[in-house]
Amino acid sequence: MSSISIIGLGGMARALATRAVEGGNAVEVIGRDAAKAEDLATALGGGATAGTFGATPAGDIVVLAVPHAGGVPVIAQYGDALAGKVVIDISNTFAGADDTVLVTPEGTSGAQEIAKAAPASTHVVKAFNTVFGHVLAQGGPLDVLFAGDDAGAKATVSAFIESLGLRPLDVGGLEMAHWLEGAGLLLMGLARSGAGFNVALGVKLLG
Repeated sequence: MSSISIIGLGGMARALATRAVEGGNAVEVIGRDAAKAEDLATALGGGATAGTFGATPAGDIVVLAVPHAGGVPVIAQYGDALAGKVVIDISNTFAGADDTVLVTPEGTSGAQEIAKAAPASTHVVKAFNTVFGHVLAQGGPLDVLFAGDDAGAKATVSAFIESLGLRPLDVGGLEMAHWLEGAGLLLMGLARSGAGFNVALGVKLLG
């Protein structure tokens, strides 16, 4: 199993942390509000701990579970504390009154911006942005699309995804993160156009 640090205390962070604990991973939760982080760690059980925001994360995998606008500033604040870590960016880059526009232009993505801001030895992987947090919290199998440039980091993330009872699907290099963020936008459109928010994107593999 993996050692995971999750930066963020929102619904997606809680859902991921819960499944990570259930999957036998060592989980550290981190937030600017130390009391809330302690409360979440206690609620999770399974040996989950609360880390200190800005200190070196305990996990080999660091899940960046903050809104897109906060991603690069958090990475910059952590700086060399993230050296050698695998960082999973789960954010979506929505904008507009109806979340119908990506704020990142074609040719880049939120994940690529984070990778540029991170230490050179940090490997960024885009994942989980095509899954609603409340759907993830319901349990059961889901597909998780992910992208990254480093083969070892992607293997690590794939194993972590499997430990959550989910199916990892590699879509390619980190340049594909732009399209994963577009797929997150597609999911929002699907939910708002009749499918409802109790929905997930998936892939059917034909034998």
